[in-house]
Amino acid sequence: MTSPETSDYRLSRPFVARFVGAYLLVFALVVFGFTGFVAVTDSLPPDVLVVLLVVGLVGLFGLGSWLRSKAYVVRLGAEGYEVKMIRGAGVKQAAWSEVEDVVTASPRDIPCVVLRLSGGRTTTVPVEALAVDREQFVRELQDHIDRGLGLRPI
Repeated sequence: MTSPETSDYRLSRPFVARFVGAYLLVFALVVFGFTGFVAVTDSLPPDVLVVLLVVGLVGLFGLGSWLRSKAYVVRLGAEGYEVKMIRGAGVKQAAWSEVEDVVTASPRDIPCVVLRLSGGRTTTVPVEALAVDREQFVRELQDHIDRGLGLRPI
């Protein structure tokens, strides 16, 4: 359970669709291969295919549900932040005291928020991957940084 000082940002719908699509592709290949195996060998009854389909569909709904409700891409907490599910993010976790600057950038025409950390390290978050408005994310990120550093609004 997350505290009131914690904000989770989930995957946007297009990214959820990509994950589900990849699952469906892999699942179709598994069913195709297993069907060929059952047809050629006669060692397993065809009813096993029905069980495989049911298990795969339950997995599909479970994955979709988890991606939409439980999995988060960015978690902003009282002490710092954590980034998951983004390959090229750079530093995946840091304390607010390590953040020196926050800027926006567009590498390869992808709008991103870049957190510059002490020691020249960075964390890059593509805001299109988040299910939140870009401006709202930046405002809430700045609020978390200010609170994490002990700053109060004037």
